[in-house]
Amino acid sequence: MTTYTHWHVLMASPTEPIPVKKRRYYIALMRVALENCKTKITEKDRTVLSSAVDLLNTLCDMKLIEDNEKALEDAMVALMQDNLNDIEVRMFEGVLEDYEMVMENLPERTMIAAHRATEKRIGKRKVAA
Repeated sequence: MTTYTHWHVLMASPTEPIPVKKRRYYIALMRVALENCKTKITEKDRTVLSSAVDLLNTLCDMKLIEDNEKALEDAMVALMQDNLNDIEVRMFEGVLEDYEMVMENLPERTMIAAHRATEKRIGKRKVAA
């Protein structure tokens, strides 16, 4: 089951970013998850943060952003631990800043298309495993 359908892509703005209210909600959700990770990562926190990393990876695959420092790979490795150390928390803060910047600047249609592509890629990975 996917979060968005092709219809969502077609109905999304091709020029305007995701509405401010939705952007604030997503970022707040991720900030809370990151704060929780300083003590003990829950499955929900891990899911929220990995969703951001997965979406950024898709945007890299789409050649819309770059990850020259391989921060996204480091972030995924960090999420496999029980908690994050101070360096990993700062790294994730940077990843979330990048995610927020992308949401503020890319059109809503692009973000929803990337979300769909991410779900398809992860679904294929789960089937292969």
